[in-house]
Amino acid sequence: MPIEVVEYTDPLCPWAWGAEPVFRRLRATLEGRVRWRRVYCILFGHDDDPPADPAAETAWYSRYVEDIGRHTHAPRAFRLSRVAASSWPSSLVAKAAEAQGPVVADRVLRRLRESVFVLGDPADSPALALSAAWGVPGLDLDRLAADAASDAVLERVRADHREARRPVPHVLSVRGESPHPGAAKETPDGGHRYALPTLLVRSPAGIRVVPGWRPYEEYASAVEELEPGLLRVRAALAPAAALDRYRSLTEPERRLLTTGPWPPAEAVRVDTAGGPLWLHPEEAATHPAIGPGASIAP
Repeated sequence: MPIEVVEYTDPLCPWAWGAEPVFRRLRATLEGRVRWRRVYCILFGHDDDPPADPAAETAWYSRYVEDIGRHTHAPRAFRLSRVAASSWPSSLVAKAAEAQGPVVADRVLRRLRESVFVLGDPADSPALALSAAWGVPGLDLDRLAADAASDAVLERVRADHREARRPVPHVLSVRGESPHPGAAKETPDGGHRYALPTLLVRSPAGIRVVPGWRPYEEYASAVEELEPGLLRVRAALAPAAALDRYRSLTEPERRLLTTGPWPPAEAVRVDTAGGPLWLHPEEAATHPAIGPGASIAP
């Protein structure tokens, strides 16, 4: 396809979690007309130094996530068990899920995000990442486990890691009114990586980049500048139809993506410290937030 949209992200990033409403809307608007590619940046490296005081670090990070939530209004867990030890396991599982199609891949990534921001138990080990994905409709869990442990998927995520550390010059210095304008972050080796999330739009006409947490219109205008007319008005979905499509909706998402009385009769509500999460009943049947055994892989 002539247009490529590259989403620099991490399954465990709070700003990327807060950007899901606008990214879901943009993906729906562009569905079938662009190539959308996710690059996993590895926000938490497994070679990072362990904290001197894990409890103090967890308390600080919980306050950090709470502060982000004041801007994004995204759900957050009542209690965070720890700061994620590594993003590698969840990134490997998310990348491996792409082999099973975009619908499955989106739902697996969503479960990985919810592991930390709904459950408070980040999917930072291979077992926890696979457990978070258990029960996703259409998912072959055995294949996912094998693929996530393969050399091929490891090399793809390593390639993502390298790509994320070659940011375009525009993001090295960014200004804006957003609480997270998205200037590139310095890395320990003296280089830079993209801030998360960052959206890069590429076409034969050029490149546009929108870093950080921004309103929908800024991401959409980057596409429109390169390919006028590509964005088409997409009607908001009826509540039941939206829940059937997405299976899991936050309050910001349901306000942005749906129209009509809310919630649908069949919706299952999960309360969080940052507001409710709404689940389709089939999603709720295997979701780790519902029932003590649901998060344990068979």
